[in-house]
Amino acid sequence: MQNLTGKNIAILATNGFEQSELEVPLNTLRDAGATVHVISPETGEIKGWDKTDWGDSVPVDKALSNASADDYDAIVLPGGQINPDLLRVEPKAIELIKAFWEQKKVVAAVCHAPWLLIEAGVVSGRKVTSYPSIKTDVINAGGLWEDSEVVVDKGLITSRKPDDLPAFCDKIGEEILEGKHESRAA
Repeated sequence: MQNLTGKNIAILATNGFEQSELEVPLNTLRDAGATVHVISPETGEIKGWDKTDWGDSVPVDKALSNASADDYDAIVLPGGQINPDLLRVEPKAIELIKAFWEQKKVVAAVCHAPWLLIEAGVVSGRKVTSYPSIKTDVINAGGLWEDSEVVVDKGLITSRKPDDLPAFCDKIGEEILEGKHESRAA
C-alpha cells in the first residue's frame, strides 16, 4: 500500500456492516497514513455482522448529518446484506455518495454495497463488479458487470467479496493518489 499521509477517507456504514469489509479497509488505510472516519446515521457505535452472527462494534467518528464530501478524498462503502440495504433508503447517505461522485473523487464499494451506487445513480455505463447475487441489479441499473476480483472505472472501485479486500484496498490507495478523475461524467 502506498503512503496516504495527508489523505482523508470516509467509510459510510450503519449497523449490520460486514465486519471484515469495514475493518480491513479501515485498518489498511490508517496503516498507510490516511485519516479515516467512520460516518454513520447513528452516533456512538455501530455493530458489525461477522459472516453468520453479530460481530464487534466500531466507534462512529462523525454523524452522517455532519459529513461532507468536501472534507474527504474518497468514500468506502462496506457491504454485507444489511448495511447497504439500510443505507440505500437514507436520503443523506445517497446525497453524500452522489457528492463524492460529482466532485470526481474516489468511490469504492464492496460486496452488496453497489446497491448504494445503484441508488445514487452512478453505475450506468460503468464497469462494475459485486457479490454475484446482485449481478442482475447492477445490470438492470445499466452497469457493465464483470466477474472480477476488483474492477476500476475512472475512480469507481468495486470488489466482489471479503477475500478480495487486499486488492480492493490497494486500488483505493492507487486511485486516491491519482487525484480527481476529471474524464468521467457526473
